[in-house]
Amino acid sequence: MTKAEIYKLLEEKQELFTEVSDRIWGDPELSLSEHRAAELYERTLSELGFEVEHGVAGIETAFSGKFGSGRPVIGILGEYDALAGLSQKAGELSPCEEVEGGHGHGCGHHMLGAGSLAAAWAVKEYLAASGESGTVIYYGCPGEEGGAGKAFMAREGLFYSLDAALTWHPGTANEIFTGTNNTSMQVEYTFSGIAAHAAGNPHQGRSALDAVELMNIGVQFLREHIPNTDCLHYAITNTGGISPNVVQSKATVLYMVRSNTVPRNKELLARVDNIARGAALMTDTTFKRRFIDGTADLLPNETLERALYANMEEIPLPEYTKDERDFAAALDATCPNDGELPGIGAKYDPEIRRRVSELSDNGKAPLNDFLCPFFHSTNQEPGSTDVGDVSWQTPTAQISTATWTAHSPGHSWQNVSGGKTGIAHKGLMYAAKVLAGTAIDLLTDPKLLEAAQAEFKAAAAKGYDCPIEPDAVPVPVEEML
Repeated sequence: MTKAEIYKLLEEKQELFTEVSDRIWGDPELSLSEHRAAELYERTLSELGFEVEHGVAGIETAFSGKFGSGRPVIGILGEYDALAGLSQKAGELSPCEEVEGGHGHGCGHHMLGAGSLAAAWAVKEYLAASGESGTVIYYGCPGEEGGAGKAFMAREGLFYSLDAALTWHPGTANEIFTGTNNTSMQVEYTFSGIAAHAAGNPHQGRSALDAVELMNIGVQFLREHIPNTDCLHYAITNTGGISPNVVQSKATVLYMVRSNTVPRNKELLARVDNIARGAALMTDTTFKRRFIDGTADLLPNETLERALYANMEEIPLPEYTKDERDFAAALDATCPNDGELPGIGAKYDPEIRRRVSELSDNGKAPLNDFLCPFFHSTNQEPGSTDVGDVSWQTPTAQISTATWTAHSPGHSWQNVSGGKTGIAHKGLMYAAKVLAGTAIDLLTDPKLLEAAQAEFKAAAAKGYDCPIEPDAVPVPVEEML
């Protein structure tokens, strides 16, 4: 069976995969609480002929679907968690909650999981038809938006058995997702003091809120003495109540610590821990420390990136109807536009910047309906992703496709509004074809896989330093609200 025939099968089956995407869009669940999404995927995988494993790595909403036997073993990663406070009606041109105070898929993980499922099914169909040696595994990875599901899975060594892993992410442009990124670690500090009347007997009180504030002041001074690759973010999640005439006996602050490598991040986190100890000493309080999650830096793999890009060039880009283009123009008009050109390459390469400027009408086009020029990078990006943890255990690469309008901000109501459109569906299916085509290349071209693995072994020579602490357990985001 040829790749072209596989793509035709995908087109014939696309209604199933877009329906999965839309159903998860309509039932958003937060990180590590995606029980209904996981159940839907597990049932669908089983119906499609995969061998399903529930509760992978001890995580209730993690699972896998496996088909085939022997090597190569190709993993395809899916996600399905939503974001808090981003409820939005579909197809609207202004903020309009679907459910008051509800959640929404502002990062497109409803599409991500469904597109990866479509790709895994297509590879399964190829293996079944060809009878060749090879295995495809769909990984249901929960908790990317706080929870670091893949990192907890990597702590159990789950991805070492793969020969390669592929994934994608919804976005505003069709391109290779390249470069590396910051590591991150989240820790919650809960201080305990003694309640007292703030006027009548303040001397008997010990303020947990004072401890949180002093900790934050200490971290502000620490910022002067860290490299510019490091970042420190925080949120006070419990101030101890709303009564100013009570000395607050409980208060909690959540910190996210970022650095360019996991060892460096651990060193920085230790300094933050010391500041927490100091704050407790200054206020005569105690505190409990709870590790929430952590992610590693990403190891880009140029060999896999070029293989993905070859398939992006080979497969026709989506074509859009007039109604879809009109909607894209109207929705994009609600988005901020600072003139930034689409694509990672346009940030760093002058020739790519010139070409992308032409293709995107100098960044003004409301829909990026073209393929960005190939660009491979090792540049450090400021964000973090738990795909990085996978990339330390097996050769890994990912793409982005245009599922949103050109200037739609990340984690925005615009993303949610456009998440069920034809534009979203077409970007999802384009991604599925690219991942499937590349996986088939890896199954049938030993030299390609050997080159990807050789590049990986050199990049990962120092070994995976897991950012998840040994005794940490996954913490659902709902517990943090």
